[in-house]
Amino acid sequence: MAYETEDHEIQYCFPAINSSCIKGKRSSHEYNIIYVFVSVLSAWTVFLNLLVIISISHFKKLHTPTNLIILSLAVADMLIGLVMPIEATRLIELCWYFGDTFSGLYSVFIAMLLSASLSNLVLIAVDRYVAVCHPLLYPQKITMTKTLISICLLSECSSTYNTAVVINNGYFDISCFMHTCYGECSVFVGFAWRVTDLFMSFIFPCILIISLYLRIFYVVLQQVKVINTLMKSGKCVNEGSVRRKSESKAALTALTIVTVYLVCWIPYYICSICSICSI
Repeated sequence: MAYETEDHEIQYCFPAINSSCIKGKRSSHEYNIIYVFVSVLSAWTVFLNLLVIISISHFKKLHTPTNLIILSLAVADMLIGLVMPIEATRLIELCWYFGDTFSGLYSVFIAMLLSASLSNLVLIAVDRYVAVCHPLLYPQKITMTKTLISICLLSECSSTYNTAVVINNGYFDISCFMHTCYGECSVFVGFAWRVTDLFMSFIFPCILIISLYLRIFYVVLQQVKVINTLMKSGKCVNEGSVRRKSESKAALTALTIVTVYLVCWIPYYICSICSICSI
């Protein structure tokens, strides 16, 4: 890959093609620093999620419905870590070297991974809701088989939805790629589909997640009041109360993850709705 020269000569993604896109204007030191950072971030993401996958898969004590969802989330996040270098190349170089067909496939693959991550966050919220609000029914309602079926169903729904987006927006029709120059990977998505995606991939799942966590913390507050009353009266707190406090702490951790997720994605959807150009 050719970088900007010291005299700021214009560099092209494909010098042999007249309509080639212009590469990003950065010095070789900037390119090196950014690529090292992205490489470390990608390797770290893959390594940490791989540890989660190996741990849950290897130790039978970790074979629980909650950890099964976490395993599914770790797989999706590990795959995102693997494709980080490709995305980094596109954003840093401002060039796409892999052709139009792979551009469409890549866009669909990324969309499916992100949908899988959000689907797993929804399942985690449901799991924590049942564990905290209906602890006695949890073993009957949330089983390994039911959890596995839920993960597969949500994955199937995600695949169907993203396939519909592909077909209706013509990702594999070269005329639908909003190329201003050769070597660009940007696909036009109609306004109607952007609004649909906003509700299907963000607003509806987030309302569901937030509603479940609000209910969880309402129940937690009630449980804390009961526990404090028992402790003040000198009565011992039984093992069930301690376990519910543990479940509440797990719910708080999951809520923190969801909050970070929302903070990261809100700017994207604001730009997606406001923008009239390609995403």
